[in-house]
Amino acid sequence: MRILLITHNYAPEVGAPQHRWNALVQRFVAAGHDVAVLAPSPHFPSGRAHPGDDSLRPGAVARGLHGESIHRLRFLEYDSSVGSRGLDQLVSAADAVRVGLARFSGRHRPDVVVATAPGLPSLAAGLVIGTGLRVPLVMEVRDAWPDLLNVRHEWGEASAGGPQPPPRHLATALGTLLSLPITVMQRGADAVVTTTVAFADVLHGRGMHPVRVIRNATHLPLPVTLPSPNPASPELRVLYLGTVGRSQGLGSAVWAAHLARRAGVPVRLRIIGDGAEAPALAALIRRLDAPVTMLPPVPHAEVLEHYAWADTVLVSLRGWEPLQWTVPSKLYEVLSTGRHLTGMIAGEAARIVENTGGGHVVPPGDSVALAALWARLHDDRQLLEVGPGPGEWVAVHADNDMLADQYLELLAEVSRG
Repeated sequence: MRILLITHNYAPEVGAPQHRWNALVQRFVAAGHDVAVLAPSPHFPSGRAHPGDDSLRPGAVARGLHGESIHRLRFLEYDSSVGSRGLDQLVSAADAVRVGLARFSGRHRPDVVVATAPGLPSLAAGLVIGTGLRVPLVMEVRDAWPDLLNVRHEWGEASAGGPQPPPRHLATALGTLLSLPITVMQRGADAVVTTTVAFADVLHGRGMHPVRVIRNATHLPLPVTLPSPNPASPELRVLYLGTVGRSQGLGSAVWAAHLARRAGVPVRLRIIGDGAEAPALAALIRRLDAPVTMLPPVPHAEVLEHYAWADTVLVSLRGWEPLQWTVPSKLYEVLSTGRHLTGMIAGEAARIVENTGGGHVVPPGDSVALAALWARLHDDRQLLEVGPGPGEWVAVHADNDMLADQYLELLAEVSRG
């Protein structure tokens, strides 16, 4: 098959969407398929162009690590505001339409187009390109769109104290205005892919068919072997490794570390990552003088070193209802390591942790409950012991080879009509 992928995030950027599609494209190409990627020049998470050679500049065409052809698109530099990021996505999506229709017609016509979000404008670009080239479209929606727009008034409520959100009535009106075209786009696809059963059920309830669940996967090679946590450690070491964004609500974790220390519990929280909330989170840490260390993103080769440092690994999402239909890709990674998982999560993600015995869960945003859990883990380190269940679950449900096979099966089915 000739597969055309439209995405706003791609290697050499680092993040959940980039890891997912790096793994899938590697396996698509290895299976003999021709993959072309439309993606802007790398500029995540800073909003500024990554340093590199001419192959990364807008307009360039180059071979990727796996033999895929990467067509680099224009982008707009952005700051931490939602508006500037949205404009960036619009600029890239418009350029994707231009490039896609110009370069992939005639004998270069793909058999199927895949458009993945975030960002949302990539879905519109996919619909236009698929329609213009008269090829089927698979739309991948990893987050609960358009439902996240219904909590738009809370996006600006930075958990660490950021910009004020728009008035609720304006945010609700904006969400309502944008929800309809997103739903129409989803219905215009030949198939919709989501990463969780919960969100697939929501889309089925809206009359969308077919909807396929193709989960995220761990980005670590299986099996993962780490040394056991030090039972004599005087402090509880907590690691967060991932995006520092609006959805994660990490201000609650900083408050929990602060509350634990005030209660005499020696906790050390290490946050590794970057994102829209990073400046406000750093300011909160300074204001509370919290026992929290913030570090920039680290190369993938160094990730296991930080997991080995940790006694427990934090996975956190806000309590917004649409986020209860999602499962952070980091959850699969943590489960695969055999490290205890502290989940400040709800919904499907919480059920996976509880059913696999991978750790303990507290309600999203509940700093008091989180501080109390960390106190228990410090006082009774046997609670940190995790059996083989979580890793076995990941091997069955979140293996990259299996997920790529599921995707290729869907693409072949759609391309045949």
